[in-house]
Amino acid sequence: MPRVLIVDDSQPNAELLEAHLDGTEFDVRIVTTGDDALAAAREWHPDVILLDVMMPRVSGFEVCERLRGDAATRPVGVIMVTALDQPADIEKAVAAGTDDFITKPINKTELLLRVRALLDARTQPTDTGRALAYMGRVQAGV
Repeated sequence: MPRVLIVDDSQPNAELLEAHLDGTEFDVRIVTTGDDALAAAREWHPDVILLDVMMPRVSGFEVCERLRGDAATRPVGVIMVTALDQPADIEKAVAAGTDDFITKPINKTELLLRVRALLDARTQPTDTGRALAYMGRVQAGV
């Protein structure tokens, strides 16, 4: 069963994401800080992390950079979940190493499609991974 880690300092936002994933094929856990996200990534080994960008102390950008800088967590798929929608914010997310991003408010169908696409990209990195990366660059305008 694929593991999805939700990282959001807002409990209502985290619970909404969890509700969207409830009843699906995913094993879901929630943490509320960037530090807890890094620890959970090392200990629980999620397949995908839904990562809020705007968090106190350690931002989602910084969490993503740290995940990518650690060989043990580098392979984890990261989808940044954000209210930010400016091209510069998207470029910063891509530079931090995100695999994808989704803008709040979250649409359940879009969330499920993106999580499944990222899981597919991890298991079939040649075609799907390139397509997903291309889609992210197109959306970022880079």
